[in-house]
Amino acid sequence: VNELYVDDPDKDSGGKIDVSLNISLPNLNCDLVGLDIQDEMGRHEVGHIDNSMKIPLNNGYGCRFEGKFTVNKVPGNFHVSTHSATAQPQSPDMTHIIHKLTFGEKLQVHTIHGAFNALAGSDRLASNPLASHDYILKIVPTVYEDMAGKHRFSYQYTVANKEYVAYSHTGRIIPAIWFRYDLSPITVKYTERRQPLYRFITTICAIIGGTFTVAGIIDSCIFTASEAWKKIQLGKMS
Repeated sequence: VNELYVDDPDKDSGGKIDVSLNISLPNLNCDLVGLDIQDEMGRHEVGHIDNSMKIPLNNGYGCRFEGKFTVNKVPGNFHVSTHSATAQPQSPDMTHIIHKLTFGEKLQVHTIHGAFNALAGSDRLASNPLASHDYILKIVPTVYEDMAGKHRFSYQYTVANKEYVAYSHTGRIIPAIWFRYDLSPITVKYTERRQPLYRFITTICAIIGGTFTVAGIIDSCIFTASEAWKKIQLGKMS
């Protein structure tokens, strides 16, 4: 059963959302790659390193960043950039592939086909190396309640994106991969329900009744055709 309502379903989260990010930058060294987090509550964290891992790619020329972190339930952004590096490269290459970006718990329910990992497989390897990338996310809280009454809290999201080379009066701005997010006030809830016994019995009766009806129609057609054939044969004999 699906329903929509206005609420914050996961009130025990402390106003936090778990985020899991996995992204490859095949032309940017791991020493330069960092994660920065900002939001409207005043958070401004440069070079977030907790629960994160950087794996060298292409003999050290590239990097795969995997991180798990939390964001506040207010509009904000997190971005992969070279801002936390001790020295900025002359020509940073922000071409990338996003393997995973998810929010909240993972829902392994085959009957639910939602946009829980909408950016998976996004390939920007053919982009301008000096371009910044903006991914604008609208996050939708999602609740799944199984038949035992257990709740799991996840988030779906829609995404729009653009890429651009930014300049200011001092020259070109250092490019970055931005994930700008905002939360929808609408919650989607999926509730698992077992079909009532009376509905099962009604369905069985409908199937049996339909079977007998179709069989009766077929029998009637066969009988009518048989009688018509007999009349044709008698007509020939006369």
